[in-house]
Amino acid sequence: MATTRVKNLDSLDVEIGHLEFVVPQVVRNELEALKEDPTKATIITATLNFIKNFKTIPIQGTFADPKLVDYVKTNRCMVATLDRKLKKQIKSNGGSVMSFSRDRIVI
Repeated sequence: MATTRVKNLDSLDVEIGHLEFVVPQVVRNELEALKEDPTKATIITATLNFIKNFKTIPIQGTFADPKLVDYVKTNRCMVATLDRKLKKQIKSNGGSVMSFSRDRIVI
């Protein structure tokens, strides 16, 4: 979750085409479970607030990472994540990764 405004968000449509941000149900479920941890509650609540208006897609499960990798294998899509291990898994299975660095989106 970016703590300041992402600088190049407005130019993404021009640079790579139309994007639709969606959130798998498994990710929402995992975030809701993590919200119970007092050390993570603030950032998780901010993340849930940020994604509240994003379309939810029906990917069910308990743990998000393996479900996201399975989805990428069949749908060849882009996944936004900061998790290094998940980035490698997504790329090795034919997907693309969107991440953040210095308040900018990196693809």
